[in-house]
Amino acid sequence: MGSSFYRNSEACVLVFDLTTEDSFKNIDQWRIEFLRMLNPPDEDEFPFILVGNKSDRENDVIITKEQIEAYCREHHNMVYFATSAMDGTNLEEAFNKVAELALDRYQRNNMEIVLPETKYLKFDKKEEKKKKCCL
Repeated sequence: MGSSFYRNSEACVLVFDLTTEDSFKNIDQWRIEFLRMLNPPDEDEFPFILVGNKSDRENDVIITKEQIEAYCREHHNMVYFATSAMDGTNLEEAFNKVAELALDRYQRNNMEIVLPETKYLKFDKKEEKKKKCCL
């Protein structure tokens, strides 16, 4: 995907399958690719959340809690959610957290930006039409 897909991103969700080793091994590659395409000025502070899906399949889970905690620690204490698309476990919480992180980043960045003078359309006032006079 081109960089336009990533433009104006305020947060990123990295999702892996708790029952597949390869998907967990690939999350850092996805994180690096995302940062390369977005090229944010605050790369070390850019908000990511990590989502391990298929938590409902407890007998098939092969990614350990220790592996996940180590990855999150290595990447600026990334927030983690164990979720299940099958039964909805922690989905709302994960989406609420990414929305919160994105809003925080958006507000922080927009307070630092000084916009040039902008002209706005006014819809609440009716401007009087200027009468033209002919001689």
